Amino acid sequence: MSTPPQARRNRSGHFIINGSDGLAYRLADQLTQRYGADVVVLMTRDQHRSGRDFTELSRVRLVIVDRVDEKALLQAEIQEASGIALTVQDDVGNIHIALQARDLLPNLRVVVRMYNTHLGQAIERLLGDCRVLSDAEIAAPALVATALGEVAATPVTVAGRTLIVAKRNDVPERDIVCGLADTSTLGDPRLLPAGESDLVLAEARSAEAVELINTVRVPGPAPKHRWWRLRAARAMVRALVSRKLGIAFITVILTLLVSGALLAFANESIGGWDGFYLTLVNAFGGPQEHADFSRFEQVLQILIGIAGLAVVPLVTALIVEGMVNARIAVTQGKLVQPLVDHVVVVGLGGVGTRVIRLLSDRGMRVVAIDNNPQARGVPLANELGIPVIVGDASRETTLRSAGVDRCRALMAVASTDVINLEAALHGRNLQPSLRVLVRLFDGDLSRRVRTAFNLKFTRSVSYVAAPAFAEALMDRDVIGTISVERRVLLLAQIVVAPGSRLAGKKVSDADEAGEARVIALTELGEPRPMWNPAEHREIQARDLLTVVCTRDGLSRLIRRAAAPQPVA
Repeated sequence: MSTPPQARRNRSGHFIINGSDGLAYRLADQLTQRYGADVVVLMTRDQHRSGRDFTELSRVRLVIVDRVDEKALLQAEIQEASGIALTVQDDVGNIHIALQARDLLPNLRVVVRMYNTHLGQAIERLLGDCRVLSDAEIAAPALVATALGEVAATPVTVAGRTLIVAKRNDVPERDIVCGLADTSTLGDPRLLPAGESDLVLAEARSAEAVELINTVRVPGPAPKHRWWRLRAARAMVRALVSRKLGIAFITVILTLLVSGALLAFANESIGGWDGFYLTLVNAFGGPQEHADFSRFEQVLQILIGIAGLAVVPLVTALIVEGMVNARIAVTQGKLVQPLVDHVVVVGLGGVGTRVIRLLSDRGMRVVAIDNNPQARGVPLANELGIPVIVGDASRETTLRSAGVDRCRALMAVASTDVINLEAALHGRNLQPSLRVLVRLFDGDLSRRVRTAFNLKFTRSVSYVAAPAFAEALMDRDVIGTISVERRVLLLAQIVVAPGSRLAGKKVSDADEAGEARVIALTELGEPRPMWNPAEHREIQARDLLTVVCTRDGLSRLIRRAAAPQPVA
């Protein structure tokens, strides 16, 4: 017999997480530390060997199996679970496990990580009580905005209104809904401060506000450097000709020029044109006998002849090497036409693929780097005409091939912290003023990197996406997430239950500086919400509150808005 929906909602069992990467780790940490839940992490032996270390998390039990199937789900005690999160980067595998879990427990809450969100919408309808999320889709807009020095608009629709995140000076005062953060101070930003905020939540109804939505706005042409054409030509030569061969050719040409000039100056009877003529004749026809030449002039003549012998083979070698390198570059998809003021993206996994799509949609010029020619984003890059360099991004030569020394920004968003950090440091060496965004999982490493290496923009994809997965697993109505540097705000809706501690209180009692802010209140039966309700407005039972809050603030508001527990 299946469990009734209401009984499932009230079940206080553990949560199951299938996965072993950073998102699974952050999700387990969220559920245990912030919500006090017990977690069972289910993974295969291969995933355990290459995954994160979950032993340092309390209230987490590992179940390691050869294969995740119905038997493994039973071993994880799925019958007593309140929900299951499938966080492995395998869309088909996650769907298969979701179907198995649904067969074992028809009313189980299921949260699925999928890259293909269009397919995910169909899965939600078919499975029922299922939420499909993409960590790449959640985090990519914030990463792109940070790399370009902008604010991620993060549009969210609430009761027919589109809300965006913007700088206070970028939108009219009448469009501002509430302040979000004060980012003007040193260190971490102050979220939901009681005073003024430079980062605000605004309604996208004016032309200025609509223009801030990243998916719509396309920037104008990037400013050209004075010598950008010369830099591009130099980069093309570097891409086609090796350094040693180039030095040899330049040395021979300089030898001819200097020897010819000395020959013209040493003999007063030789003019400028005669000196040039004699230099060419001796270089390509061999030294010609001149009885009136002094010993010094004869030595110069012989030197010109020797240098002339090296010119033809060097020119031939340059042509052959250039043709071979050009053919190899085209075959491997490497950059053959150097760019200026472009964006270099390191890593073409799920996040990198979303990033190049967003940049391309905005008309930005992009060059991608990945060491795997079969990476997820390679077909999309080829479709969009984005050059892909197959190589190790932690090597300076690879970054030079991508034009990091003349690019607008470098986004190191590979799944490995070491590769991202090395790429960022090499990129900064090639261009000291380069704007670099580094994807780092470890928060402590991120803080130390910002201080020691002056890499200000470090972000964690799992840190941004994990709250959305946790709230979906807890079956809370979170309608959007707002990334503020390495911290996250939630946009949620809460129903005030009769007899709760919040019923009968004023709106000001629900607001808490640094924790929560009520931006709209909808009375029972009313089709439209009351935006920015007055602080003295009384909250009635069954009112729907739309709030912007931190994760801790949302938990406290939910507890205050919940119905009182019956006394045993």
